[in-house]
Amino acid sequence: MPTEIVGLIVILGVLFLMFLRIPIAIAMVVPAALGIIYLRGIDTLLAAVNSIVWSQSFSYTLSTIPLFVLMGQLLFASGVTNSLFETCKHWFGHLKGGLGISTIGASALFATAAGSSVATTGTMGVIATDEMRKGGYSKSLTGGTIVAGGALGILIPPSTTFIVYAMITEQSVGALFTAGIIPGILLTLFFMITIWAAVLINPKLAQTEEMEKSTWKQRFASLPSNLLVALLFVVVMGGIYLGWFTATEAAGVGALGAMLIGVIKRTLTLEKLKEAMVGTLQTTGFIFAIIIGAFILNYVLVLTRFPNMLADALLSANLSDAMIFALIVLLFIILGALMDSLAMMVVTIPILMPVLAALEFDLVWFGVIIVLVVEMALISPPIGMNVFVLKGVTKELELTDIFKGAFLFMIPILTLIILIYIFPEIALYLPQQMAG
Repeated sequence: MPTEIVGLIVILGVLFLMFLRIPIAIAMVVPAALGIIYLRGIDTLLAAVNSIVWSQSFSYTLSTIPLFVLMGQLLFASGVTNSLFETCKHWFGHLKGGLGISTIGASALFATAAGSSVATTGTMGVIATDEMRKGGYSKSLTGGTIVAGGALGILIPPSTTFIVYAMITEQSVGALFTAGIIPGILLTLFFMITIWAAVLINPKLAQTEEMEKSTWKQRFASLPSNLLVALLFVVVMGGIYLGWFTATEAAGVGALGAMLIGVIKRTLTLEKLKEAMVGTLQTTGFIFAIIIGAFILNYVLVLTRFPNMLADALLSANLSDAMIFALIVLLFIILGALMDSLAMMVVTIPILMPVLAALEFDLVWFGVIIVLVVEMALISPPIGMNVFVLKGVTKELELTDIFKGAFLFMIPILTLIILIYIFPEIALYLPQQMAG
Protein backbone atom coordinates (compact mmCIF):
# COMPACT_ATOMS: atom_id res chain seq x y z
CA MET A 1 0.00 0.00 0.00
CA PRO A 2 1.45 3.46 -0.88
CA THR A 3 2.58 5.36 2.19
CA GLU A 4 0.44 8.38 1.22
CA ILE A 5 -2.67 6.19 1.39
CA VAL A 6 -1.64 5.07 4.87
CA GLY A 7 -1.51 8.75 5.87
CA LEU A 8 -5.00 9.33 4.47
CA ILE A 9 -6.34 6.29 6.36
CA VAL A 10 -4.77 7.57 9.59
CA ILE A 11 -6.44 10.98 9.16
CA LEU A 12 -9.82 9.39 8.40
CA GLY A 13 -9.38 7.16 11.46
CA VAL A 14 -8.72 10.21 13.66
CA LEU A 15 -11.82 11.99 12.35
CA PHE A 16 -13.97 8.87 12.76
CA LEU A 17 -12.95 8.42 16.41
CA MET A 18 -13.57 12.12 17.11
CA PHE A 19 -17.06 11.87 15.65
CA LEU A 20 -17.65 8.96 18.05
CA ARG A 21 -16.79 11.41 20.87
CA ILE A 22 -13.63 9.52 21.84
CA PRO A 23 -11.32 11.79 23.90
CA ILE A 24 -9.28 13.91 21.48
CA ALA A 25 -5.82 12.77 22.57
CA ILE A 26 -6.78 9.08 22.28
CA ALA A 27 -8.48 9.68 18.92
CA MET A 28 -5.21 11.06 17.56
CA VAL A 29 -2.77 8.63 19.15
CA VAL A 30 -4.47 5.30 18.34
CA PRO A 31 -4.63 5.65 14.50
CA ALA A 32 -1.18 7.29 14.49
CA ALA A 33 0.31 4.42 16.50
CA LEU A 34 -1.25 1.81 14.23
CA GLY A 35 0.09 3.69 11.20
CA ILE A 36 3.64 3.76 12.62
CA ILE A 37 3.49 0.05 13.45
CA TYR A 38 2.30 -0.75 9.92
CA LEU A 39 5.07 1.30 8.31
CA ARG A 40 8.06 0.77 10.59
CA GLY A 41 7.15 -1.74 13.32
CA ILE A 42 6.51 -1.51 17.04
CA ASP A 43 10.12 -0.71 17.94
CA THR A 44 9.92 2.51 15.92
CA LEU A 45 6.63 3.37 17.62
CA LEU A 46 8.11 2.90 21.09
CA ALA A 47 11.18 4.95 20.20
CA ALA A 48 9.05 7.71 18.69
CA VAL A 49 6.67 7.89 21.65
CA ASN A 50 9.56 7.93 24.10
CA SER A 51 11.34 10.69 22.18
CA ILE A 52 8.22 12.83 21.59
CA VAL A 53 6.81 12.59 25.11
CA TRP A 54 10.20 13.33 26.66
CA SER A 55 11.14 16.24 24.41
CA GLN A 56 7.71 17.91 24.42
CA SER A 57 7.14 17.46 28.15
CA PHE A 58 10.39 19.30 28.84
CA SER A 59 9.71 22.07 26.35
CA TYR A 60 10.35 25.50 27.86
CA THR A 61 7.58 27.01 25.73
CA LEU A 62 5.06 24.49 27.04
CA SER A 63 5.46 25.83 30.58
CA THR A 64 3.78 29.02 29.36
CA ILE A 65 0.39 27.29 29.26
CA PRO A 66 -0.12 26.40 32.94
CA LEU A 67 1.14 29.82 34.06
CA PHE A 68 -1.24 31.78 31.84
CA VAL A 69 -4.10 29.42 32.70
CA LEU A 70 -3.33 29.99 36.39
CA MET A 71 -3.32 33.75 35.79
CA GLY A 72 -6.85 33.60 34.38
CA GLN A 73 -8.07 31.22 37.08
CA LEU A 74 -6.77 33.47 39.86
CA LEU A 75 -8.38 36.59 38.41
CA PHE A 76 -11.66 34.73 38.00
CA ALA A 77 -11.44 33.56 41.59
CA SER A 78 -10.75 37.15 42.68
CA GLY A 79 -14.08 38.29 41.25
CA VAL A 80 -12.77 41.00 38.94
CA THR A 81 -15.41 40.35 36.26
CA ASN A 82 -18.25 42.07 38.13
CA SER A 83 -16.35 45.35 38.32
CA LEU A 84 -15.39 45.07 34.63
CA PHE A 85 -19.05 44.69 33.66
CA GLU A 86 -20.17 47.60 35.86
CA THR A 87 -17.49 49.84 34.36
CA CYS A 88 -18.56 48.97 30.81
CA LYS A 89 -22.19 49.71 31.69
CA HIS A 90 -21.20 53.21 32.83
CA TRP A 91 -19.42 53.83 29.52
CA PHE A 92 -21.71 52.06 27.03
CA GLY A 93 -25.00 51.36 28.79
CA HIS A 94 -26.82 54.40 27.36
CA LEU A 95 -26.27 53.35 23.73
CA LYS A 96 -28.73 51.30 21.70
CA GLY A 97 -27.99 47.73 22.68
CA GLY A 98 -25.94 49.15 25.55
CA LEU A 99 -26.08 46.09 27.80
CA GLY A 100 -24.98 43.88 24.91
CA ILE A 101 -22.17 46.27 24.04
CA SER A 102 -21.16 46.33 27.71
CA THR A 103 -21.06 42.53 27.74
CA ILE A 104 -18.71 42.52 24.74
CA GLY A 105 -16.52 45.18 26.37
CA ALA A 106 -16.31 43.29 29.66
CA SER A 107 -15.57 40.04 27.80
CA ALA A 108 -12.73 41.70 25.91
CA LEU A 109 -11.26 43.11 29.13
CA PHE A 110 -11.53 39.76 30.91
CA ALA A 111 -9.95 38.07 27.87
CA THR A 112 -6.76 40.06 28.55
CA ALA A 113 -6.30 37.82 31.56
CA ALA A 114 -8.31 34.66 30.95
CA GLY A 115 -6.64 33.30 27.79
CA SER A 116 -9.60 30.98 27.33
CA SER A 117 -12.90 31.31 25.50
CA VAL A 118 -14.56 28.76 27.79
CA ALA A 119 -13.59 30.71 30.93
CA THR A 120 -14.73 34.01 29.41
CA THR A 121 -18.06 32.57 28.23
CA GLY A 122 -18.80 30.85 31.53
CA THR A 123 -17.94 33.91 33.58
CA MET A 124 -19.87 36.43 31.49
CA GLY A 125 -22.76 34.00 31.15
CA VAL A 126 -23.31 34.04 34.90
CA ILE A 127 -23.04 37.82 35.11
CA ALA A 128 -24.70 39.13 31.94
CA THR A 129 -27.56 36.71 31.14
CA ASP A 130 -29.93 37.89 33.88
CA GLU A 131 -29.12 41.57 33.32
CA MET A 132 -29.72 41.38 29.57
CA ARG A 133 -32.95 39.40 29.94
CA LYS A 134 -34.26 41.80 32.61
CA GLY A 135 -33.32 44.63 30.24
CA GLY A 136 -35.71 43.25 27.62
CA TYR A 137 -33.13 41.61 25.35
CA SER A 138 -34.28 38.64 23.28
CA LYS A 139 -32.95 35.22 24.16
CA SER A 140 -31.16 34.95 20.81
CA LEU A 141 -29.34 38.29 21.10
CA THR A 142 -28.48 37.59 24.73
CA GLY A 143 -27.01 34.17 23.96
CA GLY A 144 -25.26 35.26 20.77
CA THR A 145 -23.66 38.26 22.48
CA ILE A 146 -22.26 36.23 25.37
CA VAL A 147 -20.80 33.38 23.27
CA ALA A 148 -19.32 35.86 20.78
CA GLY A 149 -17.76 37.84 23.60
CA GLY A 150 -16.39 34.61 25.02
CA ALA A 151 -14.74 33.80 21.69
CA LEU A 152 -12.55 36.89 22.17
CA GLY A 153 -10.78 34.96 24.93
CA ILE A 154 -8.58 33.11 22.41
CA LEU A 155 -7.78 36.10 20.18
CA ILE A 156 -6.91 38.79 22.69
CA PRO A 157 -3.61 37.78 24.35
CA PRO A 158 -2.64 35.90 26.38
CA SER A 159 -4.22 32.98 24.52
CA THR A 160 -3.68 29.26 25.07
CA THR A 161 -4.73 28.64 21.46
CA PHE A 162 -1.89 30.84 20.21
CA ILE A 163 0.52 28.90 22.44
CA VAL A 164 -0.62 25.54 21.03
CA TYR A 165 -0.32 26.91 17.49
CA ALA A 166 3.18 28.18 18.31
CA MET A 167 4.18 24.71 19.50
CA ILE A 168 2.92 23.03 16.32
CA THR A 169 4.41 25.55 13.88
CA GLU A 170 7.54 26.45 15.89
CA GLN A 171 6.67 30.15 15.91
CA SER A 172 7.34 32.76 18.59
CA VAL A 173 4.62 32.90 21.26
CA GLY A 174 5.41 36.56 21.84
CA ALA A 175 5.02 37.40 18.14
CA LEU A 176 1.67 35.60 17.99
CA PHE A 177 0.44 37.38 21.13
CA THR A 178 1.27 40.80 19.74
CA ALA A 179 -0.24 39.84 16.38
CA GLY A 180 -3.56 39.24 18.13
CA ILE A 181 -3.81 42.68 19.76
CA ILE A 182 -5.01 44.84 16.83
CA PRO A 183 -7.34 42.13 15.40
CA GLY A 184 -8.70 41.62 18.91
CA ILE A 185 -9.50 45.32 19.29
CA LEU A 186 -11.04 45.44 15.82
CA LEU A 187 -13.21 42.37 16.39
CA THR A 188 -14.40 43.81 19.72
CA LEU A 189 -15.46 46.99 17.90
CA PHE A 190 -17.08 44.97 15.09
CA PHE A 191 -19.10 42.97 17.64
CA MET A 192 -20.22 46.19 19.35
CA ILE A 193 -21.24 47.76 16.03
CA THR A 194 -23.10 44.56 15.10
CA ILE A 195 -25.19 44.73 18.29
CA TRP A 196 -25.89 48.45 17.85
CA ALA A 197 -26.93 47.97 14.21
CA ALA A 198 -29.06 44.90 14.98
CA VAL A 199 -31.03 46.73 17.68
CA LEU A 200 -31.35 49.81 15.46
CA ILE A 201 -32.76 47.72 12.60
CA ASN A 202 -34.93 45.49 14.79
CA PRO A 203 -35.84 47.21 18.10
CA LYS A 204 -37.68 44.05 19.21
CA LEU A 205 -34.29 42.48 19.94
CA ALA A 206 -33.94 44.84 22.93
CA GLN A 207 -37.38 46.06 23.96
CA THR A 208 -36.29 48.45 26.66
CA GLU A 209 -35.38 52.05 27.20
CA GLU A 210 -31.67 52.78 27.11
CA MET A 211 -29.99 53.10 30.48
CA GLU A 212 -29.64 56.57 31.92
CA LYS A 213 -26.45 58.14 30.66
CA SER A 214 -23.74 58.12 33.32
CA THR A 215 -21.93 61.34 34.09
CA TRP A 216 -18.25 61.65 33.24
CA LYS A 217 -17.58 61.68 36.98
CA GLN A 218 -19.34 58.31 37.36
CA ARG A 219 -17.47 56.89 34.38
CA PHE A 220 -14.05 57.84 35.63
CA ALA A 221 -14.97 56.83 39.18
CA SER A 222 -15.63 53.29 37.88
CA LEU A 223 -12.13 52.91 36.46
CA PRO A 224 -9.92 52.55 39.59
CA SER A 225 -11.41 49.15 40.48
CA ASN A 226 -10.06 47.81 37.18
CA LEU A 227 -6.72 49.58 37.08
CA LEU A 228 -4.85 46.61 38.57
CA VAL A 229 -6.11 44.28 35.84
CA ALA A 230 -5.22 46.84 33.15
CA LEU A 231 -1.79 47.34 34.70
CA LEU A 232 -1.19 43.59 34.75
CA PHE A 233 -2.03 43.33 31.04
CA VAL A 234 0.28 46.26 30.22
CA VAL A 235 3.15 44.75 32.20
CA VAL A 236 2.74 41.26 30.69
CA MET A 237 2.24 42.30 27.06
CA GLY A 238 4.46 45.37 27.27
CA GLY A 239 7.26 43.26 28.70
CA ILE A 240 6.99 40.80 25.80
CA TYR A 241 6.72 43.56 23.20
CA LEU A 242 9.72 45.50 24.55
CA GLY A 243 11.81 42.37 24.96
CA TRP A 244 12.07 42.64 28.75
CA PHE A 245 11.15 38.99 29.19
CA THR A 246 10.09 35.96 27.20
CA ALA A 247 6.50 34.73 26.94
CA THR A 248 7.18 32.11 29.61
CA GLU A 249 8.67 34.70 31.97
CA ALA A 250 5.71 36.97 31.22
CA ALA A 251 3.35 34.14 32.16
CA GLY A 252 5.11 33.80 35.51
CA VAL A 253 4.84 37.55 36.10
CA GLY A 254 1.16 37.41 35.13
CA ALA A 255 0.35 34.55 37.50
CA LEU A 256 2.15 36.28 40.38
CA GLY A 257 0.42 39.58 39.55
CA ALA A 258 -3.00 37.90 39.46
CA MET A 259 -2.37 36.41 42.88
CA LEU A 260 -1.32 39.80 44.26
CA ILE A 261 -4.49 41.40 42.86
CA GLY A 262 -6.58 38.81 44.71
CA VAL A 263 -4.65 39.47 47.93
CA ILE A 264 -4.98 43.27 47.57
CA LYS A 265 -8.72 43.01 46.91
CA ARG A 266 -9.02 40.51 49.79
CA THR A 267 -11.17 38.24 47.64
CA LEU A 268 -8.73 35.36 47.10
CA THR A 269 -9.48 32.93 49.92
CA LEU A 270 -7.67 29.65 50.46
CA GLU A 271 -10.69 27.78 49.11
CA LYS A 272 -10.73 29.90 45.94
CA LEU A 273 -6.97 29.46 45.58
CA LYS A 274 -7.45 25.70 45.75
CA GLU A 275 -10.19 25.87 43.10
CA ALA A 276 -7.90 27.93 40.85
CA MET A 277 -5.10 25.38 41.22
CA VAL A 278 -7.40 22.43 40.47
CA GLY A 279 -8.87 24.22 37.45
CA THR A 280 -5.37 24.96 36.18
CA LEU A 281 -4.29 21.33 36.51
CA GLN A 282 -7.39 20.05 34.70
CA THR A 283 -7.08 22.52 31.80
CA THR A 284 -3.32 22.08 31.49
CA GLY A 285 -3.53 18.28 31.52
CA PHE A 286 -6.15 18.35 28.77
CA ILE A 287 -4.06 20.67 26.58
CA PHE A 288 -0.79 18.80 27.19
CA ALA A 289 -2.38 15.48 26.21
CA ILE A 290 -3.65 17.02 22.97
CA ILE A 291 -0.25 18.54 22.14
CA ILE A 292 1.61 15.27 22.68
CA GLY A 293 -1.02 13.42 20.64
CA ALA A 294 -0.64 15.98 17.87
CA PHE A 295 3.11 15.48 17.70
CA ILE A 296 2.73 11.70 17.47
CA LEU A 297 0.19 12.20 14.68
CA ASN A 298 2.57 14.62 12.96
CA TYR A 299 5.33 11.99 13.13
CA VAL A 300 3.33 9.46 11.14
CA LEU A 301 2.27 12.14 8.64
CA VAL A 302 5.93 12.92 8.01
CA LEU A 303 6.58 9.22 7.41
CA THR A 304 3.72 8.94 4.93
CA ARG A 305 4.38 12.26 3.14
CA PHE A 306 0.61 12.73 2.94
CA PRO A 307 0.86 16.51 3.55
CA ASN A 308 3.31 16.83 0.65
CA MET A 309 0.94 14.91 -1.62
CA LEU A 310 -1.88 17.27 -0.65
CA ALA A 311 0.32 20.31 -1.29
CA ASP A 312 1.33 19.00 -4.72
CA ALA A 313 -2.31 18.36 -5.62
CA LEU A 314 -3.40 21.86 -4.61
CA LEU A 315 -0.50 23.62 -6.31
CA SER A 316 -0.87 21.62 -9.52
CA ALA A 317 -4.52 22.71 -9.78
CA ASN A 318 -3.33 26.15 -10.91
CA LEU A 319 -5.52 27.94 -8.38
CA SER A 320 -4.67 31.46 -7.30
CA ASP A 321 -3.34 32.10 -3.80
CA ALA A 322 -6.64 33.77 -2.90
CA MET A 323 -8.65 30.74 -4.05
CA ILE A 324 -6.45 28.32 -2.08
CA PHE A 325 -6.76 30.59 0.97
CA ALA A 326 -10.55 30.62 0.57
CA LEU A 327 -10.59 26.81 0.29
CA ILE A 328 -8.51 26.48 3.47
CA VAL A 329 -10.84 28.83 5.37
CA LEU A 330 -13.88 26.95 4.04
CA LEU A 331 -12.30 23.65 5.12
CA PHE A 332 -11.82 24.97 8.65
CA ILE A 333 -15.38 26.33 8.78
CA ILE A 334 -16.77 22.93 7.77
CA LEU A 335 -14.53 20.98 10.14
CA GLY A 336 -15.26 23.47 12.92
CA ALA A 337 -18.93 22.60 12.67
CA LEU A 338 -18.17 18.90 13.04
CA MET A 339 -15.34 18.55 15.55
CA ASP A 340 -13.74 20.17 18.57
CA SER A 341 -12.02 23.43 17.62
CA LEU A 342 -8.66 22.69 19.25
CA ALA A 343 -8.62 19.20 17.76
CA MET A 344 -9.42 20.67 14.36
CA MET A 345 -6.36 22.90 14.62
CA VAL A 346 -3.84 20.33 15.82
CA VAL A 347 -4.96 17.76 13.23
CA THR A 348 -5.05 20.04 10.20
CA ILE A 349 -2.11 22.42 10.70
CA PRO A 350 0.60 19.71 10.21
CA ILE A 351 -1.19 18.59 7.04
CA LEU A 352 -1.30 22.13 5.66
CA MET A 353 2.27 23.15 6.54
CA PRO A 354 3.74 22.21 3.10
CA VAL A 355 0.92 24.16 1.40
CA LEU A 356 1.56 27.22 3.55
CA ALA A 357 5.29 26.98 2.87
CA ALA A 358 4.78 26.70 -0.89
CA LEU A 359 2.47 29.73 -0.89
CA GLU A 360 4.93 31.60 1.35
CA PHE A 361 2.18 32.51 3.82
CA ASP A 362 3.55 34.14 6.97
CA LEU A 363 2.87 31.66 9.79
CA VAL A 364 2.30 34.39 12.39
CA TRP A 365 -0.26 36.04 10.10
CA PHE A 366 -1.85 32.66 9.39
CA GLY A 367 -2.02 31.96 13.13
CA VAL A 368 -4.35 34.95 13.55
CA ILE A 369 -6.50 33.67 10.67
CA ILE A 370 -6.69 30.23 12.28
CA VAL A 371 -7.72 31.66 15.64
CA LEU A 372 -10.49 33.68 13.96
CA VAL A 373 -11.79 30.55 12.23
CA VAL A 374 -11.59 28.65 15.52
CA GLU A 375 -13.69 31.45 17.04
CA MET A 376 -16.37 30.69 14.45
CA ALA A 377 -16.15 27.01 15.33
CA LEU A 378 -16.71 27.84 19.00
CA ILE A 379 -20.11 29.40 18.27
CA SER A 380 -21.33 27.32 15.30
CA PRO A 381 -23.64 24.27 15.47
CA PRO A 382 -23.63 21.47 16.29
CA ILE A 383 -20.37 21.30 18.29
CA GLY A 384 -19.87 24.98 19.30
CA MET A 385 -18.20 24.67 22.71
CA ASN A 386 -19.07 28.18 23.89
CA VAL A 387 -22.76 27.52 23.27
CA PHE A 388 -22.76 24.43 25.48
CA VAL A 389 -20.74 26.24 28.16
CA LEU A 390 -23.32 29.05 28.25
CA LYS A 391 -26.18 26.57 28.34
CA GLY A 392 -24.43 24.89 31.28
CA VAL A 393 -24.37 28.07 33.39
CA THR A 394 -27.87 29.36 32.59
CA LYS A 395 -31.18 27.50 32.47
CA GLU A 396 -33.11 30.33 30.80
CA LEU A 397 -31.49 30.08 27.37
CA GLU A 398 -32.07 27.14 25.04
CA LEU A 399 -29.43 25.83 22.64
CA THR A 400 -31.54 26.85 19.64
CA ASP A 401 -31.77 30.43 20.95
CA ILE A 402 -28.02 30.68 21.47
CA PHE A 403 -27.09 29.18 18.10
CA LYS A 404 -29.60 31.49 16.37
CA GLY A 405 -28.02 34.53 17.97
CA ALA A 406 -24.48 33.31 17.30
CA PHE A 407 -25.01 33.29 13.52
CA LEU A 408 -25.22 37.09 13.58
CA PHE A 409 -21.69 37.36 14.96
CA MET A 410 -20.14 35.17 12.27
CA ILE A 411 -20.51 38.13 9.88
CA PRO A 412 -17.97 40.38 11.68
CA ILE A 413 -15.55 37.46 12.07
CA LEU A 414 -15.65 36.69 8.34
CA THR A 415 -15.31 40.41 7.61
CA LEU A 416 -12.16 40.62 9.72
CA ILE A 417 -10.69 37.50 8.05
CA ILE A 418 -11.15 39.15 4.64
CA LEU A 419 -9.63 42.42 5.87
CA ILE A 420 -6.58 40.66 7.32
CA TYR A 421 -6.08 38.78 4.05
CA ILE A 422 -6.22 42.03 2.08
CA PHE A 423 -4.23 44.02 4.65
CA PRO A 424 -1.81 41.61 6.40
CA GLU A 425 -0.33 44.55 8.34
CA ILE A 426 -3.36 44.44 10.63
CA ALA A 427 -1.83 41.31 12.17
CA LEU A 428 1.85 41.82 11.33
CA TYR A 429 2.55 45.46 12.19
CA LEU A 430 3.08 44.99 15.94
CA PRO A 431 5.15 41.76 15.66
CA GLN A 432 7.41 43.52 13.15
CA GLN A 433 8.02 46.32 15.65
CA MET A 434 8.90 44.01 18.55
CA ALA A 435 12.21 44.56 20.28
CA GLY A 436 14.81 41.86 19.82
